Amino acid sequence: MRTARRHAAAFALITASALTLTACGSGDPAAPAGAAAAGKAGAEPPKEDVVSAVRADPAARKLLPADVRARGTVTVAASVGNPPGATFLADGKTPVGQDIDFADAVARVLGLKVKREVASFEVILPALGSGKYDLGTGNFGVTDERRRTIDFVTYINDGQGFAVRDDSGLKEVKDLTQLCGLNVATGAGTTFEATLEREKDKCAGAGKKPYGVQTYNDQGAQWIALQQGRSDVVMSTINGLRYAVSQQSGVRFLNEFKRLDVGFAFKKGSPLTPAFQAAVNRLKADGTYDRILKKWGTSESAIETSRISPPEIR
Repeated sequence: MRTARRHAAAFALITASALTLTACGSGDPAAPAGAAAAGKAGAEPPKEDVVSAVRADPAARKLLPADVRARGTVTVAASVGNPPGATFLADGKTPVGQDIDFADAVARVLGLKVKREVASFEVILPALGSGKYDLGTGNFGVTDERRRTIDFVTYINDGQGFAVRDDSGLKEVKDLTQLCGLNVATGAGTTFEATLEREKDKCAGAGKKPYGVQTYNDQGAQWIALQQGRSDVVMSTINGLRYAVSQQSGVRFLNEFKRLDVGFAFKKGSPLTPAFQAAVNRLKADGTYDRILKKWGTSESAIETSRISPPEIR
């Protein structure tokens, strides 16, 4: 489990690389305007309040189990350190981000207070089954493999993408065999790591040297490895990559590889999912949903309606 200080240090690494290794500014002309504005080196994340005006919805609240309504709280395990999903303010203690706003807004619709505990990405999904947490947030992509043991309530559409240094000869990656012989940095315990490991043998089948998979627990370390040439490519979330390249020059967003729905994660069979689905759809109806996306520069990730554990996007 990571501490707030460790997460703050990870975010600082991204900014430090922008200040020490490069000049500030966006290396990606396609980066969303909101993300670029929020991501300039040295700037704090946006602080616009888009949540406090949200009011409880009796119809959605009625879908909650009686014991949850009675206790009035929901316990959230939050992975923090991958903006714009979630990061820390300069105090190293206050989590902010798209995931934070959505969880807080949904809780308000349901008349609940959030009890949030920061946890490392790779331990959240396994921990849900123990009952320690009611749900987890961390830009969790909905995959068929995960749906076997986890239920999801979707709230955005994000997915997998790539970023490289400006001097890279890669123009886009449509097939992972294009990565053969390169070193790919990615997050530990993520869909990216699973995808890379699953497809690794294709390089041998194509008569090429396998690519190397370098996993990191801290996002900032991935960018330092890329900037210093120890990695050739970063594979991460589409929104996260666009946000990160807006904070440093010398790197660029390469392309989207695969879209995935993203959702709140629950233990399999959780009775909370219908209420959370109704709450997300309520936020869409009253305009809060769009305001959260606009704040974090991720309007392209909007979904039409929230769903419970939909099939993986193919």
